Amino acid sequence: MANVVVIGAQWGDEGKGKVTDLLSKSADVVVRYQGGVNAGHTVVVQGQTFKLHLIPSGILYPETECIIGSGTVIDPQVLIGELDQLEQLGISTQKLLISETAHVTMPYHRLIDQASEERRGNHKIGTTGRGIGPTYADKSERIGIRVVDLMDSDILRKQLNWTINYKNAVIEKLYNLPPLDPATVIDQYLAYAERLRPHVVDCSLKIYDAIQQRRNILF
Repeated sequence: MANVVVIGAQWGDEGKGKVTDLLSKSADVVVRYQGGVNAGHTVVVQGQTFKLHLIPSGILYPETECIIGSGTVIDPQVLIGELDQLEQLGISTQKLLISETAHVTMPYHRLIDQASEERRGNHKIGTTGRGIGPTYADKSERIGIRVVDLMDSDILRKQLNWTINYKNAVIEKLYNLPPLDPATVIDQYLAYAERLRPHVVDCSLKIYDAIQQRRNILF
């Protein structure tokens, strides 16, 4: 097995999860390279059910290294929930790695996603309301929060104080919703950061090293 890339040709529900799970058993490294918590699949192993939205199903293979890559957008609350689920079911998460340049879904992303969809009326896109689109929009606008920003409390406070006040103007004036409290959001995400810190790496370097070592990589 050389490096293999699984690409969906449709908008989802096409069986990528099954293919990924099948190929993972032959991979040394599995890399999730795009998408967010709106994706995912359910895997049943020996009667145990695992519902995964962010963590690659390769995590169920003890020797497989799993990377959540920089093209993925991460909701820390959901990710930590998946870590807890796996650990409670006896699955080690030590080989899970998270790219420091992956972007982070924030509470204002979910609020704007849901409010925007509701405002469209009969012209709804059909989003899951989980903030995926707005997270990618902030990434392209270069005002997004990355995992590496979570790791530095001073940087996170500075960035979020500005960004939340900026987003509150949209939330209040366009959607008539109550504003978010920056201090509350900052404290919440600093707590998430401490839980995720042991998993955060330079994803590009890890993948480069794996290629140099001729390890089998599944993207």
